[in-house]
Amino acid sequence: MDKLLELLNELYPDVDFATYDARTDGPLIQSLEMVELITEIEQRFDIEFPPSVMGDPEHFYSAAAIWALIERLEDE
Repeated sequence: MDKLLELLNELYPDVDFATYDARTDGPLIQSLEMVELITEIEQRFDIEFPPSVMGDPEHFYSAAAIWALIERLEDE
């Protein structure tokens, strides 16, 4: 999780991802930023997001949700 928080803080230095949740704080990541974020995560964690995952915004509501997705994809 620390590696993910480091990446998120690099991309969005003004956001506290330890507490940020898009369901309550509002959307943060726009579509072009989402592509950048997904690309960075895939490279840093050596995983690949299937298209079905990328279309579901729930996976990107919070750092915890992203981390759960990364762990799931690493196990596959």
